Amino acid sequence: MSAKSKILDIAAIDQKLKRLAWQVYEQNSTEKDIIIVGISERGLILAKKMADLIQEISKVKTNIAHLELDKDNPYNKNVTLNLEEKEYTGKVVVLVDDVLNSGKTLMYAAKHFLTTPLTRLAIMVLVDRNHNRYPIKADYVGLSLATTLQEYINVKLKGTDKGVYLS
Repeated sequence: MSAKSKILDIAAIDQKLKRLAWQVYEQNSTEKDIIIVGISERGLILAKKMADLIQEISKVKTNIAHLELDKDNPYNKNVTLNLEEKEYTGKVVVLVDDVLNSGKTLMYAAKHFLTTPLTRLAIMVLVDRNHNRYPIKADYVGLSLATTLQEYINVKLKGTDKGVYLS
């Protein structure tokens, strides 16, 4: 088993999220509200933190949504979102996930919104590994990290060992 290296501790994650919140606000300061969509469990945790941070620094209202999909086989199951289409039509939607690895998860998550007229669809990730196999990029990136294909990024947002690890 390979050794784990902590790349970001919880303080560094919080600092990155604060910077990302300012970036989202700066690009959407004229909007009345923003829909922040967390992808699966860790994306939802980050989306909730992002929504709180945006609320702290601005008057832009944030609505949180949860998007579920099978990250290993997204083409075999339907994507589910806990919002109805009319709730995000004509709005800014920010998709949030922990790691952009190949782009498959984010591509299938973004596909869910392609048939709805939006003001903007943006993607935010805590870590971008730069190994895209799908033509998708993140608009907001906490940390861009060049890794080998054999290395693995693990984001822990619960428990006593919160952080981003490289193994």
